[in-house]
Amino acid sequence: MLYEVVKFAASPLAQVMCRPHITGAVNVPRKGPAILAANHLSVLDSFLLPALLPRHVTFVAKNEYFSGNPVSGWFMRLGGSLPIDRDSAHAAQTMLDAAADLLEQGELFGIHPEGTRSPDGRLYRGKIGVAWLALKTGAPVLPVALSGTEKVLPVGAKVPRPARIGIAIGAPLRFEGDHRNARDRRRVTDEIMAGIQKLSGQEYVPAYAASFKTSSDMS
Repeated sequence: MLYEVVKFAASPLAQVMCRPHITGAVNVPRKGPAILAANHLSVLDSFLLPALLPRHVTFVAKNEYFSGNPVSGWFMRLGGSLPIDRDSAHAAQTMLDAAADLLEQGELFGIHPEGTRSPDGRLYRGKIGVAWLALKTGAPVLPVALSGTEKVLPVGAKVPRPARIGIAIGAPLRFEGDHRNARDRRRVTDEIMAGIQKLSGQEYVPAYAASFKTSSDMS
C-alpha cells in the first residue's frame, strides 16, 4: 500500500522534473515476472524507473544509497528498494534469493548489473548476479538504457534538479543454461550487457566499475 501511495505522489513529480522520453514501454509485460537490467548513471536510477513505469518494480540498491545521502535514502526506502552490502558475499546471495522469490511470485525486479554508478558515463562489465537470477527463475530479462539521469542528481549534489531523461526498454531476452555454472553465468551476463549497450550507445569497458573507481582514487 505504501508503494502505491509513494508512486501516486512521486510519478507526477518525476514527470515534471525529468520530462522523460520513454521508448519500448510495450516490452514490459502487463503481468508475470521479468528482470529489468539497467545501466547505472545516478543514485536516483533505482527510484525513477519504479516511479515512471506502470507496474510495481522492486530494485536492489547498495547500502550507501540508504545511509550516505538523506534524499536518496528517503527515496530508496519509500520506493521499496532492497539494500545490499556489496562487500559481503552472504548479503549479496541473500538479496538474490529474495529477488528470486519475488520473480517466482510474478513480480518485476530491477537490477544494475554494473553494481555501482559509472564513474565516467561509460558502460562497465556486468556482475553475474543478474544471470544467476535469469537462469534460476527462467524470467525474461529486459535490457534498459537510461540517459540524462546523472544530471538530475549529479555526484555530490543533495537536491535533485530539473533535467530531461531518456529511458529505452529493449525486447525481452530469454536464456538457457545452469545457474550453478560459472561459464553460463558469465556468458549470459555479457549478452545482457551487450543488449544494454546496443540501446544506450555507451562505450563499453571490459572491467568492473568498482575496480576502476578504486584505482582512480588511488592514483
